[in-house]
Amino acid sequence: MKNYLLRIGIFALLVSASAFTFQREEAEPLKIGDPAPLTNRSLMTTAGTEVTLASVKGEGGLLVIFSCNTCPWVEKWEDRYHTVASAASSHSINTILLNSNEALRDGEESLDAMKKRAASMSYSFPYAVDPNAELADAFGANRTPEVYLFDKDLKLIYHGAIDDNARDASAVESPYLMDAIAAYGSGKAIQTAETKSIGCTIKRKR
Repeated sequence: MKNYLLRIGIFALLVSASAFTFQREEAEPLKIGDPAPLTNRSLMTTAGTEVTLASVKGEGGLLVIFSCNTCPWVEKWEDRYHTVASAASSHSINTILLNSNEALRDGEESLDAMKKRAASMSYSFPYAVDPNAELADAFGANRTPEVYLFDKDLKLIYHGAIDDNARDASAVESPYLMDAIAAYGSGKAIQTAETKSIGCTIKRKR
């Protein structure tokens, strides 16, 4: 009887794991050339204003960075946010940070905590709450930081990591995002349009 119950329990766990895997596989990440989703979804920023991706977008495009307050990988790359945002701005591409850590929204990822983070880091771009990780789900985003660069028509042209060295900005050999911005800004093809994001998992509530 015990063996029978054990087998039933193992089978149930396998079914649950399979169902979870299937659900995750259905939410495929955006592909290069895909349009930005939920561009008219209202998002509350640390400045106390509501924006949408469409309203933030510059004439040249939009840089979306999924970020947060609590990830050590964000801390390693965060000093480069201003650098890439400035480079993007030089090509009329605006930047927005999205915080999708809904499971921690009542604590370290609250809007008040985000306001403190934005102030301490002197963010010059919107830092907004992604309610219920809706945009993260629509984008297929899973890490912080994870970047998505869109062109003037809000079509995806680069997705992945900021560069190849989180620990030391001076030792970066492949500045993926900067290269993508420079290539797009000069009308050239982006040589590396997709890279692997390295960081903390987005803390979804479900």
